[in-house]
Amino acid sequence: MNIKVFQDLCADSKIIWTQHCLQRMQERNIRRADVKNGIKTGEIIEAYPDDFPNPSCLIFGYTIMGSILHIVAGCDNINVYIITAYYPDTNKFKFDLKTRRKR
Repeated sequence: MNIKVFQDLCADSKIIWTQHCLQRMQERNIRRADVKNGIKTGEIIEAYPDDFPNPSCLIFGYTIMGSILHIVAGCDNINVYIITAYYPDTNKFKFDLKTRRKR
């Protein structure tokens, strides 16, 4: 899984927004432009290659205003599928907001 593929597809507006994602983004006050910027500035911090119907990953990136954002997205090399986006916290992630805490 390569962040460049996500970035290139995103730059070409090859993005599919799931209904779940749009609902959660509205609840969390996250804009589409912030998700796009998060992918543009992002790095993959977890990969889920066995996800169905497409492999997906957790992307660590930044909003337009510089806040840290996590984006869960899948990819079929034709489109990026935005599954959800959220502002991470230290309850589930360590201080760097990249490393998941052990359960």
